[in-house]
Amino acid sequence: MTSLTSDPQDNLQPGWRRYFSFSVDHKVIGTQYLLLAFCFFLIAGLLAMMIRAELLTPQLDVVDRTLYNGLFTLHGTIMIFMWILPANVGLANYLIPLMIGARDMAFPVLNAIAFWIMPVVGLLLVSSFFLPSGAAQAGWWSYPPVSVQNPSGDFINGELVWLLAVALSGISSIMGGINFVTTIVKLRAPGLTWLKMPVYVWTILSAQLLQLFCLPALTGAAIMLLFDLSFGTDFFAPFSGGNPIIYQHLFWFYSHPAVYVMALPAFGVFSEVLPVFARKPLFGYKTVAISSILIAGQGTFVWVHHMFTSATPNWMRMFFMASTMLIAVPTGIKVLAWTATVWRGSLRLQTPMLFCLGGIVMFLFAGITGIMLASAPFDLHVNNTYFVVGHFHYVVFGTVTMALYGGIYFWFPKITGRRYNEAWGKLHFILTFIGANLNFFPMHPLGLQGMLRRVASYAPQYEGWNVVASLGAFLLGMSTLPFIVNIIISWNLGPAAGANPWRSTGLEWSTSSPPPVENFEELPTITEEPYGYGRRESSVSSL
Repeated sequence: MTSLTSDPQDNLQPGWRRYFSFSVDHKVIGTQYLLLAFCFFLIAGLLAMMIRAELLTPQLDVVDRTLYNGLFTLHGTIMIFMWILPANVGLANYLIPLMIGARDMAFPVLNAIAFWIMPVVGLLLVSSFFLPSGAAQAGWWSYPPVSVQNPSGDFINGELVWLLAVALSGISSIMGGINFVTTIVKLRAPGLTWLKMPVYVWTILSAQLLQLFCLPALTGAAIMLLFDLSFGTDFFAPFSGGNPIIYQHLFWFYSHPAVYVMALPAFGVFSEVLPVFARKPLFGYKTVAISSILIAGQGTFVWVHHMFTSATPNWMRMFFMASTMLIAVPTGIKVLAWTATVWRGSLRLQTPMLFCLGGIVMFLFAGITGIMLASAPFDLHVNNTYFVVGHFHYVVFGTVTMALYGGIYFWFPKITGRRYNEAWGKLHFILTFIGANLNFFPMHPLGLQGMLRRVASYAPQYEGWNVVASLGAFLLGMSTLPFIVNIIISWNLGPAAGANPWRSTGLEWSTSSPPPVENFEELPTITEEPYGYGRRESSVSSL
C-alpha cells in the first residue's frame, strides 16, 4: 500500500543516520525527541550537581552568585522545556499511531517541523552561558521586575535569549498539540471507540488539550516580556506603569496546568505497564480514562495557589484553595485503580514494573505534600522555601521521570527489536530511587525550618540536611551511567525481542518490533474491550 502520510525512504537510511534526517515517520521523530531530550537531561543534571556542590557547605565557595543564578535558572528551564515535555512528546509520538491503529500522525510534516524547532531552543539556552552578560538569572518563571532589568546594557543578553527560547518552545508545543488531538480524534482504527482507547491515549489527549488551551498564555506573556526588556514597552515593568501581577497570572495559567501536561502521560504509562506485569486487567478502566479529562478540566482552575502571597484577595485564596484540593479526587481514582490492579496479581518485578511502582510511591508523597500546599495558611508559611522545591521535584522527577524510565524500558523492545539487560536495569532503578529520595526528601524539613530557595549560601543550621541532599544528587547523577551503558549496548548487541516479549494485549504489540514504515501490513479493526489480559487477542482484518 502506498502511504499518504510518511515517506518509505525514511526507514531505508542506514543505522543512526535516519535520526539526523528530516524524517516524517512518526517513529523516527519520536526517537529523535527521546534522544535529544535525554542529551539535555544530562546537561541539566550536570547543572544540578554544580548547584548541589555549592549548597554542600553554607559558604559561597564553588561559583559566584551571578553564575549560580544562571545555573539555577537554566537547570529548571532545560529540565522542563528540553527534557520532560519533549521526552513525553517523543514517547507519545512513537506510540499513539500504533496504539490507535493509524499509519502515522495526522500532519507528518508539521510533526517534523515541531521537532526541529527544539534543537534550536536547546542551543539558545545553552549558548546563553557564553554571552558577556551570562545566562538568564531571573529563575525559570522569569518574574518581572527582575526579568526586565538589563544592567549590562547589551541588547543580546541572557534574558532575551531565554525569552526567545521559551516562545519558540511554545510554538513547537502548540504544533504538537494540534497534531496529537487531530490524530486521536480522526485517525482511530475502525471499532476503536472512545471507551476502547488505551488509557495512555486518553492521558495524551487530555495533556494536549491543556497545551492548546493554556500554552498561548505563556507564549504571549514571553513575547510581551521580551518587548518590555528590549523595546521599552510597559506591559509588566512596574517602574513605567506596567503590572507584574498580570504576568504572574499569565505565567501560572499555563505553568500549573503544565504540571498535568507532564504528569498525565506518566499516569498513562503506569496504567499500561502495571496490568502487563500484574497479569490482570486494569481495574476500573472507564473511570480511570475519564478521570484524565477531569484532571485536565480541573487543572485550569488552580493556578492562583502559586500566588497566595501576591496581593491575592481572601475570597480568591479560598476559591483556589478548594479547587486545588478538589483535584485530589480524580488523581485519587487513579491511585485506587493502580492499587487494585496490583492487588493479588501475579507480579513480575522487572525493570519497567519497578520504575512504575517506585514512581507511584513517590507520587503518593508528592500528592500528600501537594494537599498541604493547597491550604492557604500552610502555603503562606512555607512560601518561597525548600518545601515547595521538594514537593515539585517529587512530581517532576519522582513521578514523571520515573515513569519515563519505566516507559522507555517497557517499549524499548518495540522501538529497537532487542531486549535490554535486566540486571543493569534493576541496578539503574535502585540507584535512581535511593538517589532521588536522598536528594529531594531533605528539602521538606529544610523548608519547614525556614530555608529559602534560590540562595547560594545559607545559615549553618541548615547544613546537615543539605549535605544529605547533595550526596543524593551526586548519586542520582551517577545512576544514569548504567542506563546509558545498558541502552547503547542493548540497542546494538541485545538479544532479539520478538514482536511481543511482554505478552501484552496492547495494539502496538500486534505488529512487528520494530514496526514497519506504515506500522501495520493490514489496518486493524478493534472488536474487543481493552485490557483483557489472558482473555483476548487483537482482532485484525483487512480494509
